[in-house]
Amino acid sequence: MSQTNADPTDLQQVETLRKAYAAMKEEIRKVIVGQDHVVDELFMAMFCRGHCLLIGVPGLAKTLTISTLAKVLSLSFNRIQFTPDLMPADITGTEVIQEDRASGRREFKFLAGPIFANVILADEINRTPPKTQAALLEAMQEYQVTVGGRRHDLQRPFFVLATQNPIEQEGTYPLPEAQLDRFMFMIKVDYPTLEDEREVLRRTTEDRNVDLQPIIGAAEIQELQAIVRKVPIADHVLDYALRLTRATRLTTADAPAWVKEQLQWGAGPRASQNLVLGAKARALLSGRFYVSAEDIRAVAKPVLRHRLITSFGAEAEGITTDMVIDRLLEEVKPNTSAALEDGKLPKVIQQ
Repeated sequence: MSQTNADPTDLQQVETLRKAYAAMKEEIRKVIVGQDHVVDELFMAMFCRGHCLLIGVPGLAKTLTISTLAKVLSLSFNRIQFTPDLMPADITGTEVIQEDRASGRREFKFLAGPIFANVILADEINRTPPKTQAALLEAMQEYQVTVGGRRHDLQRPFFVLATQNPIEQEGTYPLPEAQLDRFMFMIKVDYPTLEDEREVLRRTTEDRNVDLQPIIGAAEIQELQAIVRKVPIADHVLDYALRLTRATRLTTADAPAWVKEQLQWGAGPRASQNLVLGAKARALLSGRFYVSAEDIRAVAKPVLRHRLITSFGAEAEGITTDMVIDRLLEEVKPNTSAALEDGKLPKVIQQ
């Protein structure tokens, strides 16, 4: 499907999104130096209704990036500091008995927890026991919490952005694979470049106040989330996402021999779904109303890195999931030949 076949209204919204995205990035740059790929991937996930897990050592502005993002998007924001003694009710809320002074009648009243906000920062999520980690599962998947047998709907849009320190593992509770799979992206936050760190030093050692301007609100975000799913994707690009995911599964014929040696577990269907959705969001943020194979490649690492488990031998050799993904991207290529032969693939979206 070519870009010209799209609904003119949709194309107008794409242009609106592109302009809003540029404005939001400019606002964020007032506070955050560098880390462009982190900001890009956060936006992609948000417009796909996805959640993110940010991995990085302390001091790389993970928390600041998330709180700044919430301000630019004009969304309510709560930070939950995960600790070993945190209980599920501390997150979701609890029911308490209150007495009506006039009638003397007692009744249960629900006191909402900090999870009732648009953007939730789950800081150091691996610091708290599995029981409390699991309290996020229903909220992330169903956009609701159940307390005392009653369901309470969460505000929309709703995003969980969790952070994790990859170095200090003593006294932590690693997230189980089933919960990791709930996160659309795992985003690696790296050390800044020399120039970026120099600019960070300048900004953080001066008396400097930044006034952030909200660009779009909750209603606009939900409209744009609906547009993401309307973006067309050619069959050969859809198949490319499938082939990448299936190549990681040891029990299928699609997996190369070296994958079966380096992995002990591959990615499930949710990975394929998130590859396509992430690619659609990336296309929109680039001002395009079609998905290219390059969009799939661009989101492959944040989608797949936490859904693959390396084998013992691969770990011993220092092989990481990112290395496995790099090799997959080198070997698995999109098949455009059939689409070109039958004339279904316009030149504008061949790549």
